[in-house]
Amino acid sequence: MSNGELAQVVEALEPDQIPRGRIARLLVEVAHDGLSRPIQLPVLVARGERPGPVFGLTAALHGNELNGIPVIQRLFSRLDPKTLRGTVVGVIVVNVPGYLNHERYFEHWDLNHMFPGRPNGNAASVYVSRVMERIVEKFDLLIDLHTASFGRVNSLYVRADMTQAESARMAYLQRPQIIVHNPPSDRTLRGAAGELGIPAITLEIGNPGRFHRDFIKRSLTGLRAVLTHHKMTRNRAINPGAPPVLCDRSSWIYTDRGGLLEVFPQVTETVEEGQLIARLSTPFGDLIRDYHAPHDGVVIGHSINPVAETGARILHLGIPARPNDPRFIPREPPAKTE
Repeated sequence: MSNGELAQVVEALEPDQIPRGRIARLLVEVAHDGLSRPIQLPVLVARGERPGPVFGLTAALHGNELNGIPVIQRLFSRLDPKTLRGTVVGVIVVNVPGYLNHERYFEHWDLNHMFPGRPNGNAASVYVSRVMERIVEKFDLLIDLHTASFGRVNSLYVRADMTQAESARMAYLQRPQIIVHNPPSDRTLRGAAGELGIPAITLEIGNPGRFHRDFIKRSLTGLRAVLTHHKMTRNRAINPGAPPVLCDRSSWIYTDRGGLLEVFPQVTETVEEGQLIARLSTPFGDLIRDYHAPHDGVVIGHSINPVAETGARILHLGIPARPNDPRFIPREPPAKTE
């Protein structure tokens, strides 16, 4: 694929129409704006010489969550379609309007709570419906790439249905710091794919509005491990890395007053029930309230915005799963091969 190659405008992704042994650039048209201009999603497709699964990657479903973009770019820069088995699809930006406006949302809608959408609904509902129909339904596997939102920081963590074998394997192969078990019925892209029988996980790659270099590199290593596991690329030595903290569930802790917020624990830090986790004060410096951990857990992410209204997010706390919980697929270190 040469630099500056023009992208082909298409109405839908058709992996079988891409010539074998090459990488194609597509613009998949999903909607139009108020000036009748097409909204087109930039997509990279590497179709291997040999048949195999279609592995999909999606980024910037929230328009200000950018770390997935260089992950996809760097993965494709190293892919050799001559030796690839199957097809790799990278949707570089899903939420094009949000991306162009430097915003999380599509207008005022959160797309990742609207899947699978409706073909005759409002603008956002039609948009996600067409993303599903024209792109996602063509996948055999999916990893949806996200970051924290503005004013927050995240660990490198995965959301996955850990009772589903293929999703659990992809989660472990990403070598995240934390995995949170999430059943698929949550109106997310991951959940909608899962309900179609497409194993899917969400990978949260650090912080918003900037390129988080270390997490980008680690995410790329994880994606290559998934490709190797499915024999889409040549076998290579795999370092399974440190085991992640597997969480049964997670929840956010919120303020019940407004003021200036200071959060004390760092991401991936474990906290004990009753531990001081945050302090809220008035603009004059008077203490309003101390917040304490409601239970033991691990910090998945937290707010870094000092200005907190009533109901502001404080801290995202994961509840570690019981050791050897029989509901969840156990981690198996991958075989080390060359």
